[in-house]
Amino acid sequence: MDIKDLVIYRNLEHQELFRDIAHLMGYAQGGQEPDGASCGGRLTEMAVKYGFEGNLWHCFLAFCLANNENAYTTTCEITGAAGGSLDELAREDCRIFKALFDYDIRNLEPSGLWTLMEDYKPARKDSRVFNRRIRNRIVNLAVQLEESADAGEFQDHVVDFYREFGVGKFGLNKAFRIIEKEEGQPVIIDPIINVEHIYFKDIVGYELQKQKLIENTEAFVEGKEANNVLLFGDAGTGKSSSVKAVLNEYYGRGLRIIEVYKHQFKALSDVLEQIKDRNYKFIIYMDDLSFEDYELEYKYLKAILEGGLGKRPGNVLIYATSNRRHLIREKFSDKRELDDELHNNDTVQEKLSLAARFGVTIYYGSPDKRQFETIVKALADRHGLGYAGAGAFCRGQQVGTEPRRFVGKNGCAVHNPSEGKAVGSVRDFFYVNFT
Repeated sequence: MDIKDLVIYRNLEHQELFRDIAHLMGYAQGGQEPDGASCGGRLTEMAVKYGFEGNLWHCFLAFCLANNENAYTTTCEITGAAGGSLDELAREDCRIFKALFDYDIRNLEPSGLWTLMEDYKPARKDSRVFNRRIRNRIVNLAVQLEESADAGEFQDHVVDFYREFGVGKFGLNKAFRIIEKEEGQPVIIDPIINVEHIYFKDIVGYELQKQKLIENTEAFVEGKEANNVLLFGDAGTGKSSSVKAVLNEYYGRGLRIIEVYKHQFKALSDVLEQIKDRNYKFIIYMDDLSFEDYELEYKYLKAILEGGLGKRPGNVLIYATSNRRHLIREKFSDKRELDDELHNNDTVQEKLSLAARFGVTIYYGSPDKRQFETIVKALADRHGLGYAGAGAFCRGQQVGTEPRRFVGKNGCAVHNPSEGKAVGSVRDFFYVNFT
């Protein structure tokens, strides 16, 4: 048996390490004999990066299986068992992986090193940052696969994993950014490992806004008609936090978010091409979106939103936040008829048409005094502070001393000088008396 006989799982993410360890086991022929200590070191680096524990070889194999996007795995992601010849080819590959799982790595040299690899104990849980959700899924899959009685049961566990969690980066991660390559090369959709865990319950107030956003997202996730959304309004009112809450609330139902900046709009068509056939719902997220009148990137966005010949994939929506209602800077000169523009109204309409292509617009305004006090009281209760009423507004500076705490104008930030910590970002300040 040799790993060169693999048909479906040929191009693994860590192919070199996979081949080197298989070579040590006698399941790969040819080439120079790998260094066992080097293989163990690389395996340990992966364990620290992803938080693996237990049998690191099994975790590594499970990670390779979970991340390999191919015709078989993407089919299983959508339908479960693929059936037909594709299923039979995958079963033969599973026989090879089952043999690799069954190999006792304590027989490798140096034996002391691989004995540690067989029952690896991680460092302190808080010593490194890694995605615990991904870690738990991979470790659990590894345990299921090592307990499989035969290749058939092994394959069933793999298929169940694909059907429940998906495959590759889209299956294991919730948020992404795009990385542009050289001209003519496809962009890379790269996972964002650490995503802020904000939920709608964490955003105090703005109930109507949240409900409108939830209804649209709910329809989208359920496969019903939904609209692109523009969240606009005053700074610091929770627009971006609401989008983050959407991601965290609906990730378990197959929602993913890809963050795109305006200088990357040329790459949007490439992004859509990569995600259109996946079994997920994608939100293209544009934070703090606005354009000066000389910036022309908005024309690419207009085409993606509604105006191109190609139909936007049904599994994609665009959510954007902005401080501007109409996104593109407008001047009084745009409305004058005495300048060089022959059809000045065309200029105005072109600028307004971008915002009009968002089917849903949601306004986030600064809270009035009553709303502000409601928000502050809720935050005070959440952080164990007694609320004794708000004082005067001051801008850009801290005023007062203990027991006052400084709270952002939007009510979404609390600064506790006695504890030396801040929650949220503070822009404009009220001083608030807490007991």
